[in-house]
Amino acid sequence: MAGKRILMLAGDFVEDYEIMVPFQMLLMVGHKVDVVSPGKKSGEQVATAIHDFEGHQTYTEKRGHNFTLNATYVGTKAEDYDALVIPGGRAPEQLSTDESVLDLIRVFVAADKPIAAVCHGSQLLAAANVISGRKVSAYPACRAEMILAGADYQAIAIDEAVTDGKLVTAPAWPAHPAWIGQFLKVLGTKIEA
Repeated sequence: MAGKRILMLAGDFVEDYEIMVPFQMLLMVGHKVDVVSPGKKSGEQVATAIHDFEGHQTYTEKRGHNFTLNATYVGTKAEDYDALVIPGGRAPEQLSTDESVLDLIRVFVAADKPIAAVCHGSQLLAAANVISGRKVSAYPACRAEMILAGADYQAIAIDEAVTDGKLVTAPAWPAHPAWIGQFLKVLGTKIEA
């Protein structure tokens, strides 16, 4: 299997597990992953947040690690990549106000390239207006946004994922085995035990 070139979109207070785990897993199986953030250069960092499920009505949030970007956002082109990954956390809310980010996502969708979004990452898909008629999961608090964007919102368990064509989405980081597993299938990644 030839490794794919994958772009990951990040911003301050991206969810810690939702950037760290997919980044490391995709590298582990041989893909090249560039992580970028608007307004930041390669070598700079984004702050992360840890969202946990501790028995309250919603998740709790704590400061996470710093994540060092390995590519620069300026000049990033969808044409240079085979797929896109959008982690969740607080970052998608802010990134959704950046028209260049939304345009970048639209190019990936128009080219029918694989896209994986987890948790609040689906907010970027809604803001880019690219999920109408698609089966999409997201963190349950994002349900209304998905429906308003015309998506067929999938109310699945927190550890499940859904694939619609080349779009793979999941509600939160407990779904990593299902979400990343389905994304690897969409990418055509072969893993042998």
